[in-house]
Amino acid sequence: MSANVAAPVHPVEPPSTRTKPANHAARIGAEPSALARRLILGIIGTIFLIPVIAMIEFTFRDGLAGSYTVVHWTGLFSEDSARTYRGLYQAIENSLLLAAITVGIVLVLLLPTMVLVHMQFPRLKRTLEFICIIPITVPAIVLVVGLAPVYSIVVKVLGGSTWTLAFAYGITVLPYAYRAIQSNLDAIPVKTLSEAASTLGAGWLTVLWQVLLPNLRRGVLAASFISIAVVLGEFTIASLLNRRNLQTALLQVSQSDPWVAVIFALFALALAFVLLLIIGRLGSATPARRKS
Repeated sequence: MSANVAAPVHPVEPPSTRTKPANHAARIGAEPSALARRLILGIIGTIFLIPVIAMIEFTFRDGLAGSYTVVHWTGLFSEDSARTYRGLYQAIENSLLLAAITVGIVLVLLLPTMVLVHMQFPRLKRTLEFICIIPITVPAIVLVVGLAPVYSIVVKVLGGSTWTLAFAYGITVLPYAYRAIQSNLDAIPVKTLSEAASTLGAGWLTVLWQVLLPNLRRGVLAASFISIAVVLGEFTIASLLNRRNLQTALLQVSQSDPWVAVIFALFALALAFVLLLIIGRLGSATPARRKS
């Protein structure tokens, strides 16, 4: 009798064709949990707050004595401060004037051009986007090298006033202003609104002023506030072109009174923070209105 016993054959499992659970695929693009969001915001907020707290603490130091005082803050309101920091106050006026002119350049030149391209020449949209993004890829010092011959002519024609820097700032804010306005343009039916208004007899300026601008308010305000923040924080172009603005004046003041320079830097940071809060409120205004 044969002793060969056939070994048990285990069935070979076919290749697994099971798909991954649907919830696993959903987790890939899912939003982080509330705890993860708070952790991320806490880490980022701490990174930003550490230098700000250090700046505030520095403004209360009493030199190298190790004690604290409020004399650096109260000194700003003394009678001598207007005379001592006259150059700094003049630089603040220059920066505010530059911010106003730069915003005017954005609203008068960039905004109508973008609306016109969006409505009448959509094929030029990519070209306009490429032109507007170029300044963010060029370092400021390289931009100044290119602008120096242009400003030699500007000085001969318009003089060497600080406000002429607005022409250069109008170029540097192009990427930020373009993105803010373009996102708003893509979110509304511009062509439908303009054609409806034209059907009712409205001219081009009426369509732009009374129909499109109210719907583009969020993008226009965001572009304006971002332009102001960029102008108030710009240093390289003003320094290399020998113009006085807030940042160049802070550098000069810091060499004689670093506490006052840090205090005014905190004011500039607070202004930029308020502008960002306003932009955030504008961004959340539309969904809230839709819910209501």
